[in-house]
Amino acid sequence: MHGHGHHTLETSRRGVRALAWSFAALFGTALAQLALVLVTGSVALLGDTIHNFADALTAVPLGAAFLLGRRAATRRYTYGLGRAEDLAGVAVVLVVAASALAVGYESVVRLLDPRPVGHLWVVAAAGVIGFAGNELVARYRIKAGREIGSAALVADGVHARTDGFTSLAVVLGAAGVALGFPAADPIVGLGITVAILFVLRDAAKEVFRRLLDAVDPASVELAERTARAVGGVLGTRDLRMRWIGHQLRAELAVTVAAELTVGQAHALAHDVEHRLLHEIPRLTAVVVHTEPATGADQAHERVSSGHHA
Repeated sequence: MHGHGHHTLETSRRGVRALAWSFAALFGTALAQLALVLVTGSVALLGDTIHNFADALTAVPLGAAFLLGRRAATRRYTYGLGRAEDLAGVAVVLVVAASALAVGYESVVRLLDPRPVGHLWVVAAAGVIGFAGNELVARYRIKAGREIGSAALVADGVHARTDGFTSLAVVLGAAGVALGFPAADPIVGLGITVAILFVLRDAAKEVFRRLLDAVDPASVELAERTARAVGGVLGTRDLRMRWIGHQLRAELAVTVAAELTVGQAHALAHDVEHRLLHEIPRLTAVVVHTEPATGADQAHERVSSGHHA
């Protein structure tokens, strides 16, 4: 449909590339931090390391979803498997929730049973490493996600950026211990837990909105205006839009002059479809129904045209 099938395949490839690169970067960051956790015994650093491992692993279900979404539609899955991306979003939310529980549990244990934190400069350096790794991944995921229209990828990028700031909190914990406040380390660990929970709330909200077919109302208004601007369209109604993975689909009814032939009405519907596909960002499929106008519809159109004149 106007080359959009090839476009969809290319966006999926870009999504997979972004996930592969960011997975390698975050996994490497987390491994480096884990080695330093074993040296220092810092619970704040352990919490940040667990979260970075979890964030790296969220790339796995998302990558699988992108690959599934590239499969052709079948007689059973007539819309294809693009919804797998939304299910992967649920998996991301569950992984983030598990990481929050792990960090919170370890922090409480350390508060009740304090242990010394050694090599504070190493802890601080590891926090800086975590921040740098997460910020690089965040920028790459957000940029790629916005360009291909993947809410799941953008959300994962925002998640990585927040992780970067929790890594900086590890540096604060090390500074607190150095200043003679040993409880600073597990307290910062609890702070990281709270930060993760805030990210979790926003990520869960976005994921469940997608599952319930939520779209940006501005896109709906733009689609209605675009359809009405096509010559021969007297009105629009029953516009529906939904995301299937990172592909946006729409259907609507347009009112046309009753005296049009079937062929003319079909050509007009094709014009509306073409205009919408090129005006609405990330829209990949449109179904347009044509309906003959009643006398009242045509009178309303003449009045509207008079006002515009």
